[in-house]
This record gives sequence, structure tokens and C-alpha cells, in this order.
Amino acid sequence: MAVDQDAADGDRSAGLKATVVQATRAAGAAIGQLASGLGTSVLALLVLLWLAATAVASLVGVGLLVAPAVLRVLHGLAGRERERLGRWGPEVVSPQPSPTRLRPALVDPATQREFHWLVRHATLGLLLGLLGVLLPVLAIRDSAFPLYWKLAPANATATSVGVGVAHSWPDALAVTLLGAGWIAIILGLTPGMARLQARPGRRFLAAGPEVDLSLRIAELTSTRAAALDAHATELRRIERSLHDGTQNRMVSVTVLLGAARRMVARDPAGADELLERAQSAAEQALAELRSVSRSILPPVLKDRGLAGALSGLAAECAVPCRVDVDVSQRCAASVEATAYFVVAEALTNIAKHSGAGRAAVTVQARGGRLHLCVEDDGQGGADDERGSGLAGIRRRIAAHDGTLTLVSPPGGPTTLKVELPCGS
Repeated sequence: MAVDQDAADGDRSAGLKATVVQATRAAGAAIGQLASGLGTSVLALLVLLWLAATAVASLVGVGLLVAPAVLRVLHGLAGRERERLGRWGPEVVSPQPSPTRLRPALVDPATQREFHWLVRHATLGLLLGLLGVLLPVLAIRDSAFPLYWKLAPANATATSVGVGVAHSWPDALAVTLLGAGWIAIILGLTPGMARLQARPGRRFLAAGPEVDLSLRIAELTSTRAAALDAHATELRRIERSLHDGTQNRMVSVTVLLGAARRMVARDPAGADELLERAQSAAEQALAELRSVSRSILPPVLKDRGLAGALSGLAAECAVPCRVDVDVSQRCAASVEATAYFVVAEALTNIAKHSGAGRAAVTVQARGGRLHLCVEDDGQGGADDERGSGLAGIRRRIAAHDGTLTLVSPPGGPTTLKVELPCGS
């Protein structure tokens, strides 16, 4: 009975620990989301004030000249918010391009929805973003009070809520309890605050029922075609590798074995030499088969995960390469394989064409998407239209409905950024 009780206590302790870890991660992600929303909400407030000033100036005709510029800024800010929401959750499908001329914009449903979002994000979104940034500061200040209270002036306000306390150890511990209360509030409320801040954007910035989604359908059709092309290209590559390498080795083994069998009676020494050559050819064929199988889905991904696999690529790269992977949980196998091949191809290009002295690979998982960045200090000038494997990288990424951004000015440096949905 005592053993069963100890096991039950252990299970409850493990369950409590898992709950605390999950709540802490959710609160950390929520604070990051609220902080990012604070940036767009400040911009939303500025655009809202600009819109109000333009509306007032339009009464005398001056604002009519500025209205197209304001509308362009509004559409641009709405697009930026869609991208932000997509990084922290499901993608927000944008409607067709909105008009920038005043009269069509006034009757355009998408523009009207963007205006509704602007008002809410500039008010409620700004307030929630400020709270999301302020709460951790208050928690740190009060929780750490016992570490610095002796250094503070005697008449200084001790707590974040403006209540002064006497500078003594009991009062310092009481302030620490207030910090624990802030931490409890952060763990309990910030995920809901983040959802509340994002709700207007997901409601008003997504394509409404009146919007024609033919553009999105065309985009999905294009990415499906890219996936099929990438699959066909991969099959052709495997077929060439097997035909030009492994098959020729096996033919050589067959020929050598046949010659050795005919020579074994009259020339045992020569037959032994042919058998050694056949064995060497068979070993080379096996090595090539292993290489082809690894290129289909590298076993190192299953054995060591994405971080270990990328570290192995960096260790084999001719250019010194630093790898920083921050992925808390495994992504889909196809996504990890795509990330692996993107980095492998990018490092190969760096070693062959860039003349770089160093390279860096950074991988992060945020908002349901895998963010991958490969940088080098080489000569730049990379262009996927001129080959170098970049076109193949773009096809692999398009197959997952991901995005690729390449910045490679002449003279360098070169930065390759890739975003992939983690669950695709």
C-alpha cells in the first residue's frame, strides 16, 4: 500500500510539474504576442489620428489630396497585422487588393472591415499590449525587492502599486508576495489577453463572405503544382543516382565475378585478384546506396532531431558555421526534412560560390511556423534565376506553402530566410 501511495504521489507531482511548465510556456508566448501587438497598435493609433485629421481637412478640400496616401498606409498596416497573426496562429487569408482612391474605398467592404479593426486595435489592442509589457516588469520589480531594498532611499515607494512600506525584512518579504501575485496574474490572464487582442484582427482582416477567393485558390493550385514538380525532380535525381552510380557498380561486380569463376581453375591468383576487385566494387555500391537513402529522408533527423542534424551539416561544411536551434517540440517529418535539405543546399552554395569566411544558421519555432535563417559574409550576388540550387529550394518550400526571402546584394552579405508551417 505504501508503494502504491508513493507512486500516486509521484504521478501527481509529475502532473503538477507538467501543468506549471505548460502554463509558463503559454504565458511566455502570450507576453510575446502582446508585445508584438503593442507595436502594431501604436502604429494603428497614429494611423487613426491621421485618418481623423484627414477627415476634418477634407471638409475644406485639403484632406482629399492626402486620402490616397492614408488609405495605402491603412492597407499596409492591415497586411502587417495579418502577417503578425499568421506567425502566432492560423494564417489570416487576405482579401483582394483594396482600392486607394477615396470614392471606391468608402464603399469597399474590405476597407470598411480594416477601419473597424483599426479603431479596436488602436484602443483595446493598445491597452492590452501595454498591460502585457507592464505586468512582467511589475512582477520582476516586486519579486526581486528583497535583493535591493537596502539600497533604496528610505522614503522611496517600495511596491509597484504605489504603497509605501517600512524598509525591513518582513515588509520586503510581503512585497515579494505581491510579486508572486503578479506572476499568478500573468500565468492566468495573459493567454486570454493575447486572444482578446488578436480577435479583432482575425475577425475583420480575414477575407469576408463577400470576397472572391479565386486568388487564394489559384495560389493553392500553384503550390500543389510546385509540390508535384518537386516530387518529380526528386524521383529523377534518385533514378540518376541509382542508374549512373549503383547500377554501374553492380554490373561491374557481376562481370568481375563471372571472370573470376572462369579463371579459378587455371589461374587461382588472378581469380583471387578479380574477387578482391569485385568486393571493392560491391562495397562502393553499398556506400552509394546508403548515400541515396540518406538523401531521401536522412536517418539523422529521426535519431538526433533537427538540431543534431543541422549541427552535423555545419561540422561537415568547409566554411566555419555556427548553428542556433530553438525548437521546443518536433515538427512534422516532411517539414524537418525540408528544413534539413534547405540548410544543406544553402551551405553547399556558400562553400562553392560565396567566398565567405563564416556562416550562421538560426532556426526558431514561433506561432506554429518554423523560421529558418542562413547567413554568410561572402561576396553576395546570389540569384535563384541563375541556378545555384536556389530554384530547387524555392520549389521545396512552395510545396509546404512556405515563404522564402533572399537578400544578397553585390558585395554581400547574403541572408536566406525561410518560413514553414510546423504541422504541414
